[in-house]
Amino acid sequence: MDDVYILGIETSCDETAAAVVRNGREILSNVIYSQIETHTIYGGVVPEIASRKHIEAVVPVVREAISQASMKIEDISAVAVTYGPGLVGPLLVGVSYAKAYAYGCGKPLIGVHHIEGHIAANYLDNKELKPPFMCLIVSGGHTHLVNVKDYGAYEILGRTMDDAAGEAYDKVARAIGLGYPGGPKIDRAAKEGDPEAIAFPRAHVDGDEYDFSFSGLKSAVLNYLNSCEMKGEEINTADVAASFQAAVVDVLVGNSMKAADTYGVRKFAIAGGVASNSALRKAMEDACKERGILFYRPSPILCTDNGAMIASAGYYEYMKGNLAELTLNAVPNLKLSGSV
Repeated sequence: MDDVYILGIETSCDETAAAVVRNGREILSNVIYSQIETHTIYGGVVPEIASRKHIEAVVPVVREAISQASMKIEDISAVAVTYGPGLVGPLLVGVSYAKAYAYGCGKPLIGVHHIEGHIAANYLDNKELKPPFMCLIVSGGHTHLVNVKDYGAYEILGRTMDDAAGEAYDKVARAIGLGYPGGPKIDRAAKEGDPEAIAFPRAHVDGDEYDFSFSGLKSAVLNYLNSCEMKGEEINTADVAASFQAAVVDVLVGNSMKAADTYGVRKFAIAGGVASNSALRKAMEDACKERGILFYRPSPILCTDNGAMIASAGYYEYMKGNLAELTLNAVPNLKLSGSV
């Protein structure tokens, strides 16, 4: 069988990314243009600015991805693009460009769910990993616990009821003066603090034991900060960061391992931006080791939004014949397809 080369395009938030992946597993190029510096001054992503930056970057990023892969346009088998969920403006830039690119080159078009892309990131660093396995996807916009039954077949066991974990990181980081992006800054600060210094709550959702809730934890941190200010007490930023992070990690690992025990899984993976968090990676690895579960995680560059994960997910859709029409549109609140 001939090799399949997928061009993956990702513009769901503030990274303009494109990559070429061979047979769903081998990265030939992975180009990411980040807008973090642009949005830092605003304390978060501004959708209109992000959209304009994507318009400026998408053409050179795709060209660079093709060039770094040492390929020609005609060598590409298909074009895969994130069409949801995400910010509607940024999504529209990527979808519009991918449709025009596929049409102009006479190549098939594949629409990819963003969360499915994050799951597929594990295939790129772990060539031996195949379904079934369980995966925790943790990012700024999503916290999902998913049973991956097969390629494209998912059972959603749990999800966030309010703030996603990454969103809580950003809000708490802003509150304690660390700024944006919150995830890596809290992770660094927490290394200097005591995770048991402050007893922040661990939320559990009644009746939905695998679901997540982080808004209460965020409020508890804000209340603690306000209380310290009113009493004139000094705030130890490192202790707040470490205690907050410990609360998040405890819930993520606790719910995940409860599900892993119940379903008897032997393989567990993490994905998404927060999956690069050092405390979460260590705690999840230790918990899996205790249970004899094989643990998988993408390298940090594949945890962030990137084109390689979209190309990998697109490959499996392509092999099943799940192609998109040129009427494909952005769906900002897209549900995970293939769910059972």
